[in-house]
Amino acid sequence: MKTRIALIAAAIAALGAAATTPVLAQDSSVTFEFETGARTGSVLVVLFSSKAGYDGNQPVAAMTVPASASPVTVTFDGLAPGSYGMRSFHDLNGDGEMNFNPFGMPVEPYAFSNNAVGNMGPANWERARFNVNGAVVQTISLR
Repeated sequence: MKTRIALIAAAIAALGAAATTPVLAQDSSVTFEFETGARTGSVLVVLFSSKAGYDGNQPVAAMTVPASASPVTVTFDGLAPGSYGMRSFHDLNGDGEMNFNPFGMPVEPYAFSNNAVGNMGPANWERARFNVNGAVVQTISLR
């Protein structure tokens, strides 16, 4: 489990410092409103446009936003209509990495689109997948 969540954190950290724009620009968008328990650090968010990208940690876009407001809001504009999935975590201490306890369990809050949960690891594509066609808003609880 630690390896799988570490891969998520690595993908988020690698792309989290800069926002990227998806290759196919359209008029659709998705906004995530994150409910956070603390107003320190940053929320790192990555967006995937396919099961292969989600499973292979190849996001189409990423953003890092300060967790100083409530809710923390992240919007990805210019998306092509289709299926997407999101992974995120709240970097409480601002070190740019997801931190783990000695047993490999995350000690910083994380979440997936649809508030999906995994079974002994991250939520799978089928649980996290959602459709975008126009403006979509999801309220996400970081846990």
